Amino acid sequence: MATYKMTIAGLERELPICKVNDKLDIAGFIIFGDVEITVASAAELIKKCPEFDFIVTPEAKSIPLAYEMSRQSGKPYFVCRKGPKLYMQKPVHIDVRSITTDKVQTLYLDGLEGEQLRNKRVIVLDDVISTGESLNAVMKLVEQFDANVVAKAAILAEGDAADRDDIVFLEKLPLFFHD
Repeated sequence: MATYKMTIAGLERELPICKVNDKLDIAGFIIFGDVEITVASAAELIKKCPEFDFIVTPEAKSIPLAYEMSRQSGKPYFVCRKGPKLYMQKPVHIDVRSITTDKVQTLYLDGLEGEQLRNKRVIVLDDVISTGESLNAVMKLVEQFDANVVAKAAILAEGDAADRDDIVFLEKLPLFFHD
């Protein structure tokens, strides 16, 4: 399998090249199980982000990062879930489509968690920002509670996202186009 070698938070990794479609491949960054990269990336992102009160992340690959940033900073985190849960009271939801998912997903935030975000400084966090759709969906959820989003952050910015000046990230991740 082809790979792409890069350094993230001072650690070298080889990412597998994955086919998205006939014209595009991406380097797959999987944080699950890589405690070393999670701990190092969390520390570097905390250094780059402004002061915050909460971290909010979409459910899946960014959860270990949110947990570790929470552990290191002492600030709580919330997860926007992919489905409503029985414990949720007055959940709010939004639809989202990302580059790594082949269908529209719905993200849910517990209304009680959302109320804790009211007028607080929030980091919206993901593992990789590509199209920004997941990030935008989380932002729309927290903005329903008048949260003050002080940073949109990720370990990697993929493709055109690396040219954005409204996100905080550690490294650029290229897209691989072919005919």
